[in-house]
Amino acid sequence: MNTQVTRRGFLKGTAAAGLGIAATSAVTPVALADEAEDEVRQHAAKLNPQESLLAVSNTTCPNIFTPWKFGPFELPNRIVKSAAGYISVTGRGINDPLFLDYYGKILGASGAGVVYCDDFVELYDHFKAIPDVGKIVEWTEEELKNFTDAIHAGGAKAGYQLATMGLVYSGFVADPTAIFQTSTCMDMQPEEIQDLIQDTIKAAATLQRCGFDCVEINSAGENTGQTFMSRARNFREDEYGPQSFENRTRFVCEIIRGIKEACGKDFPVQILINGIEENDKFCGDSDLYTTVEENIEMCKLYEAAGADSLHVRIGPRYNHVVEFAGDLFFCGYGIDGTTGYGTQFDFKRHWQGKLKADKSGLGVMTNVAAEIKAAVNIPVGCVTFMDPARDPEFFDSLIADGKIDFMLMNRPINVEPDYIHKLQEGRLDEIRPCTRCMHCHWDADETGAVTFGCRTYAAHPFHQNTGQITGSYFLEPAAEPKNVMVVGAGPAGMEAAIVAAERGHSVTLYEKNAYTGGLLPFAAYIKGEHEGLDRLNAFYARQLELKGVNVVLSTEVDADLIAAEAPDAVIWATGGKRVSSGFESTAGTNVVPIDGIMGADIADDVVIYGSNAQAIDLAMFLMAQGKHIQIVNPGDALRFGDGHSYWVKTYTQPIMKALGCRFWSEAQLLEVGDGSVTIKNSSGIPVELACGTVIDALDCEPNIIEGVDVIAVGDCAKPWNIEKAIVTGNNAARNI
Repeated sequence: MNTQVTRRGFLKGTAAAGLGIAATSAVTPVALADEAEDEVRQHAAKLNPQESLLAVSNTTCPNIFTPWKFGPFELPNRIVKSAAGYISVTGRGINDPLFLDYYGKILGASGAGVVYCDDFVELYDHFKAIPDVGKIVEWTEEELKNFTDAIHAGGAKAGYQLATMGLVYSGFVADPTAIFQTSTCMDMQPEEIQDLIQDTIKAAATLQRCGFDCVEINSAGENTGQTFMSRARNFREDEYGPQSFENRTRFVCEIIRGIKEACGKDFPVQILINGIEENDKFCGDSDLYTTVEENIEMCKLYEAAGADSLHVRIGPRYNHVVEFAGDLFFCGYGIDGTTGYGTQFDFKRHWQGKLKADKSGLGVMTNVAAEIKAAVNIPVGCVTFMDPARDPEFFDSLIADGKIDFMLMNRPINVEPDYIHKLQEGRLDEIRPCTRCMHCHWDADETGAVTFGCRTYAAHPFHQNTGQITGSYFLEPAAEPKNVMVVGAGPAGMEAAIVAAERGHSVTLYEKNAYTGGLLPFAAYIKGEHEGLDRLNAFYARQLELKGVNVVLSTEVDADLIAAEAPDAVIWATGGKRVSSGFESTAGTNVVPIDGIMGADIADDVVIYGSNAQAIDLAMFLMAQGKHIQIVNPGDALRFGDGHSYWVKTYTQPIMKALGCRFWSEAQLLEVGDGSVTIKNSSGIPVELACGTVIDALDCEPNIIEGVDVIAVGDCAKPWNIEKAIVTGNNAARNI
């Protein structure tokens, strides 16, 4: 049975984008599911229904901007920068000017009351981290003092997270199947426990001398404190075993008491815990995993030991990344709750049914944190997709109703360093949104190689840390203002136009369509709400207006127009040219280019020819409509999802396969028949597949105008993804 992919919602969104109206007002892919409800057969798409995220609303959050007490300090608002930075993995020293600016002029000045940094220097006398962790071994107290001075100069308190992930104890045996190697409490001899307690106390005292205002003890995830707390990991038979809550918390409580004795009662100690745990690899096998009720009892003991606050995050067992990026559970259209292991959580039943899991992971830990807060008398905050600009009324009510005391944020503040200031002033439509694409953690490049860290979606400070963007964090005024023509209003072109205008150039942006955004409206429609690409498009529309860019729509630029306008510089951002397979429709099988699926009849049996990120996104979208999808990839298996981040691939592809999507690698489409296609598989054997629709989704090729001197950016220069397009657009505008 063929169903039509409707153009109604898509066109409404593109029209809104073209007028500079918040594109979140567009009908989303959920509308298609509503229109074709009888066709939605996949249980996965119905298991965890999601509410639509709100359109951008320029409102304020008065309760978020009320003061609160943290130990001896009164902090000005309820936002804290969580300990996730990249100083340890970029090869730069502590006092590299770029990093002093990053932590001082960017994060320190962000408006956050406390800026925590992660465990980036070797501080323990008896234990050294495995080399992959990349801690700085050579450092001085003077260097650390300069570092904290920079944060203080920005106006924030300086916090340091003491973590033990990556430490190796005497009983450690490497697991060749593990993504990340780390020891647990079961690897420790009794004397090693005492050594680590004393090392941690001494480290806190050192940090205090160097100007840090507080420390956070990481007892979550793969850190040693968590392994003592967890009955699923702690089987010791001594006083640090799981026989009682006192035993399970003894290690962390002794550290708290030791720090208070060494540093004074007014030196705040925050404890980071898994607020609730679940078995993600063996879904539902969670008998020994820590419940909220157990955590409440342990948090009471931490409070009694002298802890000043609690930081609550999510606690899956087998994939560390989701412990701080739990929104990955929602990263695929129609597969909300994906575990990364080919299974799917039922949020009404797993996690004790306690997660806030109805808005793509927005504020996912707030219900759990509220339960813990009700049981203790010290401040409680939580993390994981805490993004007030997405739902200001909800987040403000968390503070007003006393459900949490503070919220910890990381990615949104790095994407938009002025996030907190704009939030306070009610300028939410000026906040560059974090799209949660996870290019900031482990990313796969054009060769398929996986690299760690510092690559995030939008152009912002992390890109300087890796050299992807040149120059300072702060744009330098143009030495000589020029007339700049930008051709193509996709993400690369809009980024280039905005940056060039901000530097003082006179910029005109041309777009052949009647709306801005390029493929962003199409991508937002197919991908759904998780990444918020409609919000990104709306952000760009607003910035073009604010920066005074002259936008000319419905105009295709050629060499004659360029000659007539005679600009000083031309930035060419027209996007890549889609390669066609050359196959034509038959009576029983229609062939549809991926860019032309809107309005096309899509049969129940679909073969997608191509395996880039767009092909995978479309496959998920159609699977949610009940289609049977097979993906034929001319390249090797590692190239499925080219353009997605490593973690998005990790979380989407296993469950797609489990739900029946067949991936054919190193395969060629040989023939389009009447109701079937024939492919050649990786062994060279012809295979006939039932198929009513072929979607032609091969990669794009460069698409640069000939005979004109232009600066090519984005997919027209080197087709890849939105993140790379934005980076190249930003760089081009910086260098004019």
